[in-house]
This record gives sequence, structure tokens and C-alpha cells, in this order.
Amino acid sequence: MKMIWKTLMKLSLAPSFLWDKLWAPVWKRAMKQCGKGVYLRPMLSDIKGLENLSIGDGTSIPKGSTFYCTEAPLTIGRKVIFGPNPTIVTGDHRIDIIGKYIIDVTVDEKLPKNDASVVIEDDVWCGANVTILKGVTIGHGSVIAAGAVVTQSFPPYSIIGGVPAKLIKMRFTEEQAKENDMLLYGK
Repeated sequence: MKMIWKTLMKLSLAPSFLWDKLWAPVWKRAMKQCGKGVYLRPMLSDIKGLENLSIGDGTSIPKGSTFYCTEAPLTIGRKVIFGPNPTIVTGDHRIDIIGKYIIDVTVDEKLPKNDASVVIEDDVWCGANVTILKGVTIGHGSVIAAGAVVTQSFPPYSIIGGVPAKLIKMRFTEEQAKENDMLLYGK
């Protein structure tokens, strides 16, 4: 009897998986750039600004992703993995106009400082429920702890976490980082 319930549970997941399989190629073509072997669940995610979204080869974007890159680009490198429910936002609302509700401020009224690109370099692991905000660059080979809110940039091979996120430690020594770079990137 338990086996029947397990089978039924797995079958219940099939429609959403197939729906994503059908629509993923359409979403990938609408992106600024999409590499080969990208895993994407677009119908179970909230992605805005596809024309400003670039994703590198072999990256995995899970269901439940929230990516808002409407006025500034979001660039995700190669071989990046995300835990469940990542959020990345490349802009803010303008909040300094007197006599106007925040929601009523138009895109034309935004200032250049209200939007800034986000870059996640190659080989980054973002844990579950990570939030990355405008103007941030995450260096290659970094790890972001689950639940972190990233408001500043970090160098390659950083292990970061917290609210707001801070450097916890470096993943490799300087010599190990150079060796890893040589093996992976030839530099």
C-alpha cells in the first residue's frame, strides 16, 4: 500500500515537470544569452527581464527562483548551482520623492543608482533561500550559505553567510586558489 502512495506522489509531479520542459526552450531563447546544458524551471519560477539575463553553460536554476533583472543585467556564470528559492534583484524602488507613493514612482523617474548589475561568476554554490541584491559581484568558486542576504561583492573562493552576508572564510589558501584556477581555467 505504501508503494502505491509513493508512486501516486511521483506521478503528481509529472505535469509541472513536463510543462517546464515544454516552455524552457522558449524562455532560454528570450534571454540575452543562455549557455548549453542549462537546467531551468521557468513555469515554477518568477523571472522578470529575460532580455537582461545571461546564464552560462551547465548552470542549474531550480523551481521557485525569483530573478528580477528588468533595468540592469543579471549575469550568472558557468556551472553555478542554487539551492531552493534563490532571489536575485538588480534594482530598487526610488523612495525619495515627496508627495508620491513608492508604488507610483515610474521607471522613467528612477535614478541610475536605483539599478545596478549583479554578476555571479563561474562555479558558485548558492545555498537555499539566498538573496542577492543590486550591484553585487560574487567571485568564482565562492559558496553562499543558506539564508544569506548579500548586499556587497566578494572575491573568488569566498565562503559567505549571514544577514547581511559577511566573509566567513576563504575556501582555499592563495596557493590552492592559483592551482585550482590553473586546472579549471588555464590561468
